[in-house]
Parts: sequence; structure tokens; C-alpha cells
Amino acid sequence: MTTSDLQSNAAGMRPMASLISTATDEMRQAVEPVLNRDWSLAAGDLEWSCRQTATHIADDLFSYASQVVAQPAKGYLPIEAVSDPEASPEELVRCVAMCGELLRLAVTAASPDARAGHPYGTSDPEGFAAMGVVEVLVHTYDITRGLGVEWAPPSGLSEPVLARLFPDAPPGDPSAVLLWSTGRTELVGRPRLADWRWDSSIRTDDAK
Repeated sequence: MTTSDLQSNAAGMRPMASLISTATDEMRQAVEPVLNRDWSLAAGDLEWSCRQTATHIADDLFSYASQVVAQPAKGYLPIEAVSDPEASPEELVRCVAMCGELLRLAVTAASPDARAGHPYGTSDPEGFAAMGVVEVLVHTYDITRGLGVEWAPPSGLSEPVLARLFPDAPPGDPSAVLLWSTGRTELVGRPRLADWRWDSSIRTDDAK
């Protein structure tokens, strides 16, 4: 994705679904140089290892795709994605990309009027796409921290998901604000959040 592409998206010119593949590509590029490191290390400040965190990303993407397709009014479908304990880091990253593509296809095929339950608010396909992008970005940040790589979510991906899921986020660099909004870092004058949640509900001006 070029800088102009990211700027166009931030202006609302690209559908949220198209950002999912971009996010998984960003993850792949970020971790590609460190696929041979020890992925049993903790992912940043999480209790999960880098391996477990990668599997968690894939499962979230799979679950969001399932919600968009099945459209349950409440709760998640009783199904999850798991990975082989012997899978290599490279294979886990491919699992993330595959599940991301499932979500992209589900969102693209769904009616804009589709609705599905989520603990943080009933959402629409665009909302689930945004949640998927956030999961990839913030957990890639966790994994890269665990593996000793300096990386931050691209601002061009962070800005649209902040607008969709964190309507009360403070102004500032979108990358830094996303990390603050998800409890990863502090901002100037704003301490790190101990508890946080996004708002996946459909705002009045988003309602179909």
C-alpha cells in the first residue's frame, strides 16, 4: 500500500474490508526477519507467548468472519480456530493471513444491513472488519515487542479503525493513539490505560 493509498483510506475512500489484507501483510513484513527467533517468549506485556498471540489473532479473524456469515443476534458461534502446537512461526503467520482473507471475503459478500452480536455492541460487517484490523495491529505490536523488533501500527491503518471503534479517542498521531486506546502505551499527559474497550456498536450516523 502506498502513502497515497493510506491517505485515501483515512479520508474514507476505501472500504474497511480492504484494510484487512493490508494489516496481515504488515504483520508478515514486521515478523519476517525474526521468524527464526524463539516464539515461546512472552508477547510484550501479555501473558501469552508470541506463538499463542499469533494463534489468537487467527482465531479472532476466524470468529469475526463466522459472526458476519451466521449473523447470530447474541454471543459467538461455538467454534474456534486452533493451531498445531508444532506449527512453525511462518505457518502461524500464514494462518493469520488465511483467516484474514476469510473475514475480508465475508465482509465483502455481506449485506451492509447484516448485524451480528459482539460483547462490546451489536455490529455490522464494517465494524467486524475494523475489529479484525485492530486485532492484527495491536497484537503484531505485542509480538514484535516480545521478539525485540521496533514496530508500530501504520497511521494510515490506525486512523480509520480509531474513527470506527474509538469515537472518543483523543487527537494525536493515530498510531500512538491506537496503542494508547488499547492499553499498550501512555500518551503525553495521559497515563497508560489499565482497562479499555472499543465500541463496536453502530452509531446513529452509521445505521443503515
